[in-house]
Amino acid sequence: MKVTFFLLISIMFSVICFGQTHHPRVFLFVPGAWDGGWDYAKVDSVLRTKGDIVYRPTLTGLGERVHLSNANINLSTYITDVVNTIKFENLRNIILVGHSFGGMVISGVAEQVPERISQLIYLDAMVPNDGESAKDVCGELWDKLMVPFIKDTVMLYPFGKTKTTYPTDVPQSLKTFTEPIRISNQLVKKIPTAFIQMTKNGKSDSAKDQMGLSKAKSRNWKIYTFEGGHYSMREQPENLVEKMNQILKEQTH
Repeated sequence: MKVTFFLLISIMFSVICFGQTHHPRVFLFVPGAWDGGWDYAKVDSVLRTKGDIVYRPTLTGLGERVHLSNANINLSTYITDVVNTIKFENLRNIILVGHSFGGMVISGVAEQVPERISQLIYLDAMVPNDGESAKDVCGELWDKLMVPFIKDTVMLYPFGKTKTTYPTDVPQSLKTFTEPIRISNQLVKKIPTAFIQMTKNGKSDSAKDQMGLSKAKSRNWKIYTFEGGHYSMREQPENLVEKMNQILKEQTH
């Protein structure tokens, strides 16, 4: 009887402690170019197991929304996709994460709803200045890497063959790369912001640093290095979650 009583007390104490120490966090992931929310399914699973809330919208014309693809989709379309997710789901205290090209999108989202965002995380992402497009951010890499993959009104996936089965990367409207962004909201500067730089053997790609890392440093953002390939959500989702936990823990201290 005593053993049962103490066991019940122990379980109740553990439940109470967990409830006091873990407050569900709201994550919103914005995928990179050619990608979709599907790419964060594993990250979603890890975070939800910990009690967190996850949104991973797919931008218009990509992923499961590929049937909506058209030549008029631009960067503003993508920004509106995410802003509307925030408004219609009534999200607040958001940890907004943008991967690669997604850095362009979250920069625009922060301009419109800075009061809804508690943390910005640029995951190996583009960091634009006012008036820049993704094309501008790419600099000389645009002509070398991207131009050969322009076909009519879309940009094809330039990093090798895509999977022949779903889910997979799909062509993306060219206007999303060429529309400039406007940045002027001073409230954005008050949002804690971190930049995750992917490294290989402890080193980043100097040719790509100009697209994000250099600007992040100039803005005095906290820089975190993360060993691995560009698609960490695919290759090491558990480690990505741990890296984000590290960022959030340090930003609150």
